[in-house]
Amino acid sequence: MADFNIPPIRFKPVAGQTVRGDFDGGALSSDLGPLLLRSVDEQIGLTERLAAAIADQRHPAYVTHPVADLLAQRIYQVASAYEDGNDANTLRFDPMFQMGLGRQPLDEDSALASGATFSRLENAVSAKDIYRMAAGFVDQFIAGYAEPPDAIVVDMDHTDDATHGQQAFCFYNHHYGGYCYLPLLLFEGLSGRFITAALRPGKRPSGAENAMIIKRVLARLRQAWPDTHILLRGDSHFANPELMALTVDDPLTDFLFGLGGNARLNRLAAPILENTQRQHAERCREAARLGARPPQATRTYEELTYAAGSWPITPRVILKAEVMALGANPRYVVTSLTDPDPEMLYATLYTARGEDENYIKALKNDLSADRTSDSGFLANHLRLFYAAAAYVLHHSLRTEVLAHTELAQAQPSTVIVKLFKIAVRVVRCKDRIKLHLPTGCPVAGLLTRVTEILYRVNLPPPQRQPA
Repeated sequence: MADFNIPPIRFKPVAGQTVRGDFDGGALSSDLGPLLLRSVDEQIGLTERLAAAIADQRHPAYVTHPVADLLAQRIYQVASAYEDGNDANTLRFDPMFQMGLGRQPLDEDSALASGATFSRLENAVSAKDIYRMAAGFVDQFIAGYAEPPDAIVVDMDHTDDATHGQQAFCFYNHHYGGYCYLPLLLFEGLSGRFITAALRPGKRPSGAENAMIIKRVLARLRQAWPDTHILLRGDSHFANPELMALTVDDPLTDFLFGLGGNARLNRLAAPILENTQRQHAERCREAARLGARPPQATRTYEELTYAAGSWPITPRVILKAEVMALGANPRYVVTSLTDPDPEMLYATLYTARGEDENYIKALKNDLSADRTSDSGFLANHLRLFYAAAAYVLHHSLRTEVLAHTELAQAQPSTVIVKLFKIAVRVVRCKDRIKLHLPTGCPVAGLLTRVTEILYRVNLPPPQRQPA
């Protein structure tokens, strides 16, 4: 076991008595989370699937920690709010993390991998390993459905990932005002499931680059689900002919993208905006007559006849003519969908992509997906995948186990604080391991329910997709 040689700690007196503390409590842990994560992971087969994507070049005679164990340890750490690889230097001796990897706790041979081991792993992965892991996430997404869904929404978005110092492929991005990476993240818009991600340089992507990535994802999805309707959804920088072309030959694939305004679109929208301004003025006058608060905005939705010469098809262009106190605010979307009316296309189908921002916030803020501080690009890509895998485990735990509980809609950070960060005393007996939790645990009832579900329910093994 580790000997940290930490001196005693002192506190202010309580009830006239001195208060002192030490770190000699024995096999104590502040993290129950790894055991819960292990149960979820074993049922969905996530880390085993990702580990199979990495070609381990190490000599077997010198391997102490298999790749699957390394990935599980690092992913469980990230999922428990330990985002730094150096956290492993102390957590490798934590009995709950040892049990999370199926190791015997309180055994001198059960120490997990150190931060240096993870540094070597991250700097040893190849581009092919990363590609196979990205495909593995798509396969994991597919395996999460018991049967092919009728329809899915592939939400696409980029997010800034600030870089510091001399990091490979970091570029200055004027939109974000700094040097960064600009990873592409794909989520399923109806459920919040993670599909896959690609770490990218910080420059704005071209339409050809986006199409290259999405084309491969679509091919894998279509191979598994030939009859599922797939909607590609994204903001205006995805509205390019290369992505539109992906839907031309597939009648079950459509797109819905934001569209940046231009002089011609604004001319077409002008009469509609003028009419909306008159409606807004009338509503404001009526509100003043009744002594009510004036309306914040007035919106109308119309279809415009417009198509860029580079577009491979003539899609529908929808205008949201919005007038507020500060003036007109026209917004446009372009789509290959033929049935929904303009208001439904914009106000219901397109606006719903805003939920994608919440998924990205959970990935970045709660699971530190932007903790990409290595100098190597592939190493940082693997770090992004640690956070992505942690998101998959949290999503599975929340939707499959915590459904109909107080944490059914909770963010990962809330689950970590309420369910994972629970003190545990580990006692190893001859024939069993006893875990003593606090008598006053505020989530004792919820934890009893969760652990019983994970103990009793066995999901079918993950479906393996062809490479």
